[in-house]
Amino acid sequence: MDIAQLERGIVKGDRRALSRAITLVESSRADHRQLAAELVEALKGEGGVAREALRIGLSGTPGVGKSTFIEAFGGMLTAEGLRVAVLAVDPSSARSGGSILGDKTRMDRLSRDPNAFIRPSPSGAHLGGVGRRSREAVALCEAAGFDVVLIETVGVGQSETVVAEMADLFVLLLAPAGGDELQGVKRGIMEIADIILVNKADGDLKSAASRTCADYSGALRLLRKRAQDPEGFPKAMMVSALEDTGMQAAWQEMRALADWRRAHGHWDARRAAQARYWFGEEVRQGLLAQLAAPEARAAMEELGAAVAEGRTTPAIAAQALLERIGAQTGKRG
Repeated sequence: MDIAQLERGIVKGDRRALSRAITLVESSRADHRQLAAELVEALKGEGGVAREALRIGLSGTPGVGKSTFIEAFGGMLTAEGLRVAVLAVDPSSARSGGSILGDKTRMDRLSRDPNAFIRPSPSGAHLGGVGRRSREAVALCEAAGFDVVLIETVGVGQSETVVAEMADLFVLLLAPAGGDELQGVKRGIMEIADIILVNKADGDLKSAASRTCADYSGALRLLRKRAQDPEGFPKAMMVSALEDTGMQAAWQEMRALADWRRAHGHWDARRAAQARYWFGEEVRQGLLAQLAAPEARAAMEELGAAVAEGRTTPAIAAQALLERIGAQTGKRG
């Protein structure tokens, strides 16, 4: 693979080059990982970092209408002359490892928009509902000149908070419901949400949406004040993806929040903290990968049998395994 040619294509906004690059960064092959790292580093040298897109993480309960919302919201942004990239993460089967990857089908209109780019990716074994390499995919979209990158996660759960480590804003999408819905949403999600959008605020559901929005507004006021928020944030709002209502108001609030964070130094500080977080993740994943080596697997089998037979304890066996791995790493170094 010609990395220099791929790099030039991305900088020019070539969709095919961008798709190939994302496929490359998602690969787990060692040679592909090396090429992906070289590509991302080269794009930084081309000024890719200077092309900062607004990264918006989007999560919501199943059936809330995330795809419908993204299609309507993305279409509104492209109509304003903005280029929009959508990184939609689909859940992977725990049994087969496969994913349906049907987001392009659900966003048919947006997928044909020349100013939009939709890339469905499998979540794999990542509990956060975000592919391990989603952050690199975001960087590639920025280098390709996209103004807004939407990162859609699988659904709501405590582990979904990982999307906040790659987004500038976190938007939680909810459907009109009773009080039980408030109990069903994890506090961790509530604490990282910048804006809560109650979708389907139309027709017979409009009054229910109004009550739900009021419930969440009250809940948000009870949360501890965050340093990165101006007065009035986080906030809850009503939208209707079906009728395209409330979209413009939500976008104005997103821009206002992003502008305030830039002006008060929170934007750069947050991106720096995110870079440090992903450095730590790479180190952790690299250490875990060492357990897949043949020597480590053989040692685990041996020590596991000793634990099962009661000849040693799990803690002692684990310590012995880590010492062996450390010794082997030192010899290779």
